[in-house]
Amino acid sequence: MSDTIKIGIIGAGSNTTSRHIPGLQAIEGVEIVGVCNRSRDSSQRVADEFGIPKIYDNWCDAIDDEETGAIVIGTWPYMHCRCTLASIEAGKHVMTEARMARNAVEAHMMLDASQTNPDVVTQIVPSPMTLKVDNAIKRLIAEGFLGDILAVDIHHAGGFLDTEEGLHWRMNFDYSGYNIQALGIYYEAVLRWAGEATSVMAKGKTYVTMRKDENGLMRPVRIPQHLDVIADMACGAQLHVQQSTVNGLMQGGGVYLFGSEGTLRFFGGELYGGKKGDDDLQAIEIPADEQGGWRVEEEFISAIRGIEVITHTCFEDGVKYMEFVEAVTRSMANGRSIPLPLELDL
Repeated sequence: MSDTIKIGIIGAGSNTTSRHIPGLQAIEGVEIVGVCNRSRDSSQRVADEFGIPKIYDNWCDAIDDEETGAIVIGTWPYMHCRCTLASIEAGKHVMTEARMARNAVEAHMMLDASQTNPDVVTQIVPSPMTLKVDNAIKRLIAEGFLGDILAVDIHHAGGFLDTEEGLHWRMNFDYSGYNIQALGIYYEAVLRWAGEATSVMAKGKTYVTMRKDENGLMRPVRIPQHLDVIADMACGAQLHVQQSTVNGLMQGGGVYLFGSEGTLRFFGGELYGGKKGDDDLQAIEIPADEQGGWRVEEEFISAIRGIEVITHTCFEDGVKYMEFVEAVTRSMANGRSIPLPLELDL
C-alpha cells in the first residue's frame, strides 16, 4: 500500500462537506484526489472550496480512477448499494453515508460483497447523536444499574405538521427506500445498548400525501408522518418507538430505558438516571475518558492502515437496522407482526 491513502468522493452534500472532507484532509497521509457531485458545477464548487484537484463527470469515474484507493459515498441511500458493490469489485475501500441502503436485500448484497472481499475495509457513517453517552449506558447496564431491561421507549418529536413543505429526500421513497425519517438512527443506538429486536408491529399515518419536488412537480409521499412501532427484543424487553412530525408541543420526549432496578433517560444530548426508591432522575456525569465522539474518518483511515477495526458502523449492524426498518413497513402494510431476522428472497 502506498504511504498516502488517496480517496475519491461520490456525493458531496452537507455531511460530506462539513465532516468527511475536512476530517479526511486533517489526517496526515490522506489525499482527496477527486469529487463527483450531482452536477459538474456543484462538483467544481466543492473542488474549489477544498482544493481537490479533480472533478468526475460520473460516479463510476471516481471508482475507475487508478489513483483512488478508497471511495467515500455521500449520496442519498438509493446510490449506496451500486456504488459500494462497484467499489468493492474494484478492490477499493468504502465508507458510505447512512442509511446503509434502500432495503434489506441491498444491505445483504453489500454485506456479502464485503465478506467475500475481506481485505477491503467497509464502513457506514454511524448514528452520531448518542456517541457521547454510548459507553456510559453500556457500562451502567453491565454493572446492573437497570437490573433486567424491561422496556425501551423512544419519542422523536417533530413539531406541528407542515403542509407546505417541499418533498425532502427523506420523504421520497425513490431516494430513501424503507428508511423512515430517523427510525433507523434510533434503532442503531438501541443495537449498541441492548441488542436486536425479534419481532415488529407498526402503524403509521401519512397526512400530506402529495408534495412538490425540487422541480415543482407534485409527487406522492409514501413515508408516514406519524409512526408507532412496538417490538419484542432478544434481551426480553419491549421496544416502543414513536416518531412524528405532528406532535407539536409534546413534552417529556427522548429515549428511556426502564429496568427492574432503575431508569436511564437520554435527552438533549445528556444522560439522566435514577434507582428504585428515588424521587426523580438526576444528571449522570460521564468521565471525559468515557465520553465518545465523532471520529468516523479517523476510524476509516486507521482500519485501512490495519491499526483498528470498524466499530461505527460495520455492515453487519447496518443489515440489522435495514431489516428492522423494512419490517416496520411490512407490518404497516400487512397489519401483522413481522419476525426478525427478516425473511428475504436473496
